[in-house]
Amino acid sequence: MTAARTRASAAASTGRPGGAGRRRRRRAVALLYVLPALLPYTLFAVLPALHTAYLSLYDWDGVTLPSFAGFANYRQVFDDPQLRAAAWHAGALIVFFSVLPIALGLVAAAVVARRSGRRGSTVVRTLLFLPQVVPLVAVAIIWRWVYAEDGTLNQALRAVGLGRLTDSWLGSFTWSLPAVGLIGTWVVAGLCMVLFLSGTQRIDPEIYEAARMDGAGPLREFWSVTAPLLRPEIAVALSITVIAALSSFDLIYITTGGGPGDSTVVPGILIYRLAFGGGQVGLASALAVVLTAVISVAVLVVNRLAREAS
Repeated sequence: MTAARTRASAAASTGRPGGAGRRRRRRAVALLYVLPALLPYTLFAVLPALHTAYLSLYDWDGVTLPSFAGFANYRQVFDDPQLRAAAWHAGALIVFFSVLPIALGLVAAAVVARRSGRRGSTVVRTLLFLPQVVPLVAVAIIWRWVYAEDGTLNQALRAVGLGRLTDSWLGSFTWSLPAVGLIGTWVVAGLCMVLFLSGTQRIDPEIYEAARMDGAGPLREFWSVTAPLLRPEIAVALSITVIAALSSFDLIYITTGGGPGDSTVVPGILIYRLAFGGGQVGLASALAVVLTAVISVAVLVVNRLAREAS
């Protein structure tokens, strides 16, 4: 008993309860700093997301009283051929919104970094990043003019004697999806380049000097030094661009509206059609929930792979 009392009095003298109280106060103060951002995020993001998940369990046209449908809407999401086609189109856009921009951004960042400080390098960076700061609606309208039958692209093809290759690019069942995807490549490549340029600034110049002393040329420097050391930035770029590809809506809505037919329909377009044009709010909500889950899983996989590679 005497030993137990001694240990208790020693623990009290060390101030452990007071330390726990200080930790609780620090957490409370930290929460107060977070609240100004947490409250609007909860109001405008978390609660609407929960309400969407709630609506996905009902059959509702947006006007009359909803009827409980359980998981029937989710079964239709996975069974409907149109919904599966929209998912395939979104997957194809990953090539144009993620793979191509990241590849082009890496090359552009390597070239611009090597020419850093030379005349015109700032202008080049600005021109490459410019599509990212232009509103996407304006970008879509401009590219509609470029892709028109009498637009810039077809006029350029005719001017160089390739008139047989002209086409109604956004009205073609074959070329409409790649045409829209290339717009995404043009927009996102500048963002990837800026991310990679910021990454090259933390690479020790002595690493490049050592590579040059070993006889490495520009290509060997890129593959052996630049690309491996930019893995964190590549993971960030991949996460951003995959989200942009899977959640694309405004670019496709302005350029093709999902046509011709359903050749450029993606989940975002289909959610809009079902909710506001087809009176199937429950099905649209289920598709939105599935799309959110797919995007979340994709980002988690990308981040996990990036951590394992680093």
